Amino acid sequence: MNRLNRLIPASVWLKDYTRADMQTDMMASIIVTIMLIPQSLAYAMLAGLPPAVGLYASILPLIAYALFGSSRTLAVGPVAVVSMMTGTAALQFATPNTGEYLAVVILLAAISGLFLLLMGLFKLGFLANLLSHPVISGFISASAILIALGQIKHILGIQASGHNLIEMLETMWHNLGTTNITTVGIGFGAIIALHLLRKHLKSILMGLGLSDHQAQLASKAGPVLVVVIATLTVAALQLNNVGVKIVGDVPSGLPPLTLPSLDIDLALNLLPAAILISIVGFVESVSVAQSFAAKRRQSIDPNQELVGLGAANLSSALSGGFPVTGGFSRSVVSFDAGAKTPMTGVFTAILILLTLSFLTGAFYYLPKAVLAATIIVAVVQLIDLKGFIEVWRYSKQDASALIATFLVVLLIGVEAGIITGVSLSLLLFLWHASHPHIAVVGRVAGTEHFRNVERFQVETMNELLTVRIDESLFFANARVLEDNISTLVSKNKEVKDVVLMCTAVNMIDASALESLEMICSRLKSTGIKMHLSEVKGPVMDRLKGSNLISHLSGNIYLTQNQAFEDLCQNKG
Repeated sequence: MNRLNRLIPASVWLKDYTRADMQTDMMASIIVTIMLIPQSLAYAMLAGLPPAVGLYASILPLIAYALFGSSRTLAVGPVAVVSMMTGTAALQFATPNTGEYLAVVILLAAISGLFLLLMGLFKLGFLANLLSHPVISGFISASAILIALGQIKHILGIQASGHNLIEMLETMWHNLGTTNITTVGIGFGAIIALHLLRKHLKSILMGLGLSDHQAQLASKAGPVLVVVIATLTVAALQLNNVGVKIVGDVPSGLPPLTLPSLDIDLALNLLPAAILISIVGFVESVSVAQSFAAKRRQSIDPNQELVGLGAANLSSALSGGFPVTGGFSRSVVSFDAGAKTPMTGVFTAILILLTLSFLTGAFYYLPKAVLAATIIVAVVQLIDLKGFIEVWRYSKQDASALIATFLVVLLIGVEAGIITGVSLSLLLFLWHASHPHIAVVGRVAGTEHFRNVERFQVETMNELLTVRIDESLFFANARVLEDNISTLVSKNKEVKDVVLMCTAVNMIDASALESLEMICSRLKSTGIKMHLSEVKGPVMDRLKGSNLISHLSGNIYLTQNQAFEDLCQNKG
C-alpha cells in the first residue's frame, strides 16, 4: 500500500474524501473554471496556437496531476511564461496556426513530460536549484515585458513578430500604418476596464453587501465580465466586418487524442527548449505549491511534483495541447475558493469539457484584442521592480546575475537569458566559495565562545593561533587556506600551536585533504603543531581513514574551548 501511495498520491486523500469535501471542491472548480477559460484561450494565442488548444491543455493535464501530483491546492494548466517559451521554441520550426506548428508544440509537450518524469524517477528535483531566485526574478520580469509587448500587435490590429525587444519594436514600427482604430479602442478599453475591475471591483461588491471573502472570489470574475461585454458588442455591431480580428469558429467536442510526431531529428532539436521549459515550469510550480502547502500545514514532495507535472504534460500532448505547469493566479483563486483536494482539478476539467461540447459558439465573436488585454494585465503584475531594488541593496553579486538575465532575455532571447543567468550564478557561487571568510579567533572573556579578534575584545595567546574557516573545504578554496595560514604564521614568530576551528566545515574533498596534509607537514617542519577542533561527525568519519589523522602533529578537540584550555595550560 505504501508503494501505491508513493506512486499515486491520490490514493491517500481519496480514502478520506467526504461529501462535504466534494461540495467544497465543486464550488471551487466553478470559480476556477470561470477564470481558466479566458486564460486558456489567451495563453494558446500567446503560444501561437488556435484558442481551442488552450482548452485542450486544460482537461487531461488537470486529471493527470490530480492523480500523480503531491500538492492538494496547486492548479495546473497553461501559464504565461511557459506559453511564451513554447511559442518562441516552436516558431523556429514552423509557422504559427498551422498543422505543422501544432505538431511541433505537441512534440514539445511530450518531450517536456518525459524529461520531467525521468527527473522525478531519478529524484533529480534538486537540479532546479541551479535557478537562483535573482535569476528567476530577472527572467520572469523580462519575459513579462516581452509577453506584454508581443500582445500590443493584437491591441493595434497589426502584424508583428520577433524573439526579443529589438525585433518586436522594429516589426511593429514598420507596420504601424496598418493600425485598426476600432481594434485599438476595444483593446485599450479592455485594458482600462480590467485594471479598474482588478483595483475596485472587490470594494464595490463589499459595498453591495457581500462579505470580504465573497467579494474577493467574485472579483476574480472581472475578466469574464469584460470578455462577455466585448463579445456581445462585437457581435451586435458586426465589428469583425471592419477589421476587428475575432476568435472565430472553435471546434466543439472532445479534444482529439493524438500521438506526438516520431521525428527524431526534430525531437533532438527541440530537446534544449523542452529542458528549459520543464525546469522553469517546475520551479514556478513548486514555489507556488510550497507556499500554499505551508498555509495548510501540509507538505509536498518535489520529486513527486516532477512526476505529476510530467504526467500532466504527457497527457496534454496526447490530447493535442501544449506544455503546462502550476499557475500562481489560478492556484490563488482555487485556494481562496476553499478547494480541499486535487478533485477540484478533476471537476474543473469536466466543466471545461462541457464548455467545449456545448458553449464553443459563444466564443465566435470574442475579439482577440480582449484576450491580448487579459494577458497584458496579468503579466504586468510579474514585473518585480521592488524585488530588484531589494536584491541590489542586499547583494550586488546577486543583483548582477538578475540584471544580466533580464537584459539577455530582453535583448537576445529567453533561452540565452536562462543559460546566462544559471552560468553567472554558478560562477558567482564558485567565486564566493573560493574566497572563504577566514578569521583569527579568541575567547570572549568569562565565556566559552570564540569570536573574530577584529570584531570583539577577546583573550588570545601569542604562542597559540586559532583560525576559523567559514566554508566547507574543497578544491576551489584549499590553496587559499594554505596561503592564509602560511601568512599568519610568518607574521607571528612566537606561534607554537595552530588550531583549525572547523565549526562551519561540512565537507572536505580530496584536494582539500591534501592541502591540510601539506599545511600540517609544513608547520611540523618549523616546530609548530597543528590541531583540529569542533570537527563534525560526518567529516570526522571521512577523515579517520586518511593520512591526515595518522600524521597529525597535534590533537583533535571536541570543542574549541577544550583546545584553548589545554594548550594554554601546557604553555603555562
